[in-house]
Amino acid sequence: MAHAPIPSRMRRRVLIAALAVAGVAASAVTANAMFFTPPKNPPAATSSTTPPASTPEQQHQQQAAPPATAPAEGTSGATTAQDAPKAALNLPAQEPIPANAVRVAEFVAECPFTHRLPDDPIVLPNLPGASHMHSFFGNVSTNAHTTVEDLDKAETSCNPKKDLSSYWVPTLLVDGQPVEPTGTTFYYLGEGVRDDVTARIQPLPHGLRIVAGNAKATAPDGSTQSRWSCLHAGHVEPSKDFVNCPEGSMLESYLDFPQCWNGKDLDSADHKSHMAYPVANECPSTHPVPVPKLRQVLRYPVTGDPARIKLASGPGFTMHGDFFNAWPEEDMALRVRDCINRIVKCGPDGRP
Repeated sequence: MAHAPIPSRMRRRVLIAALAVAGVAASAVTANAMFFTPPKNPPAATSSTTPPASTPEQQHQQQAAPPATAPAEGTSGATTAQDAPKAALNLPAQEPIPANAVRVAEFVAECPFTHRLPDDPIVLPNLPGASHMHSFFGNVSTNAHTTVEDLDKAETSCNPKKDLSSYWVPTLLVDGQPVEPTGTTFYYLGEGVRDDVTARIQPLPHGLRIVAGNAKATAPDGSTQSRWSCLHAGHVEPSKDFVNCPEGSMLESYLDFPQCWNGKDLDSADHKSHMAYPVANECPSTHPVPVPKLRQVLRYPVTGDPARIKLASGPGFTMHGDFFNAWPEEDMALRVRDCINRIVKCGPDGRP
């Protein structure tokens, strides 16, 4: 049986309804594409948004920092471990190693003497006058009340000026009179560990406090980290106590700080336990984070009979050093990346 023709008005209504259904379907497809995240495929070719495979140096830069911690008892507030030593820093691109670079993992700061005080903001915080006399280097503001925030805002004698850290030692006395060193070099080194550990060295965390040596030693022993020698007088045997330096020479003090950090504490009750020295050229499992070794080298204009010499803390074997880190994080990170990790000797400017 023949069908009656459909009026043109009805045809238009049918066409409109069909188009509406098609529009809804298209909208659903679009929404699904916008909000549905398909499962990730196995790793394949690198896309434009995926970084290329990183080198060991780049992997070191991407490592996250150890967790933060509460400040140690007797120390100031706001002294937690840094959240991300390098990942959070916008470091400039790394330059190639110069062909004439000296392959020694080192950068340095020259920090002349600034002042003397019977204060110690690490061991005896907020107790002015309670310590034996100390000679301070670097940051000019250091006193018994000093916090890292104080150091960050103060001036320094250091070259580079970016090093706002504070360094101090017991004052040296000759015939009872204070004598200050005229050579004051603070080396940051990658030595003492294997090269693969050097490649993993992390920046010293901002606000870190360390004491090296033993101010209360009664004789030279395993806690004596310092040694005394004579500049340009190699025939004089180095010693843990003072030595007799010939005329034309200078009395030298060398002190190495520990270079393995527990990864969480900026200080500890004895100001030493959060740090450790390497064992068999690597950091122990209790202190797994390698950091630059600080070597303090002081040269005093002193020669002759060592019986005339003593420290404010006692004999030569009581030599000790305090370090309160206030390097800006980016500057410390750059030097660790460019000088320590790559085993390149850098000057005060952080360049080969």
